[in-house]
Amino acid sequence: MGLPDKKEVYTYEDYLNWPDDKRIELIDGQIYSMAPPSRIHQEISGAIYLQFANYLKDKKCNVYYAPFGVRFSEKNEKDIKTVVEPDIAVVCDKSKLDNEGCKGAPDLIVEIVSPSSASKDKIEKFNLYEKYGVKEYWIVEPEEKIISVFTLQDNNRYGRPEPYTVGNKIKVSIFDDLVIDLKDVFS
Repeated sequence: MGLPDKKEVYTYEDYLNWPDDKRIELIDGQIYSMAPPSRIHQEISGAIYLQFANYLKDKKCNVYYAPFGVRFSEKNEKDIKTVVEPDIAVVCDKSKLDNEGCKGAPDLIVEIVSPSSASKDKIEKFNLYEKYGVKEYWIVEPEEKIISVFTLQDNNRYGRPEPYTVGNKIKVSIFDDLVIDLKDVFS
């Protein structure tokens, strides 16, 4: 089964009715197909997820991995035209969680880029996450073994990225004492 009939703008209702075998994101009413993740992508995602999950055990925040829907809306549920599936999302406000995923901005999002998703992750999603107030956004580049960490500033804009690579440790800004060791991520 293919994509839905061509429309100018798609909504969350359209998204809910797409076939389960299609991985699709919706940004500002436009469809973005998602390629299956590579083995390296999965290894990196798993390594990052594991460090967050171990830290968050018995704490108030939760960590989720794709596919996990994050919905953004200017108004109400019927007006949702943006649904993304970040590779990793940390959510500390449980009122944002429901059976469909997260409604509103997670506290932290990690996207692992592939050649087909690089511009979407670095431009569209960067702007989207900044606009809706994701406090910390990580862009992971597996080939270069680099993670760029963007932190929301007092002016509600992301500051300059903090770049990290093999051998570095990332101090997660939304927690007092969480450090992610990249030797375990890029091994």
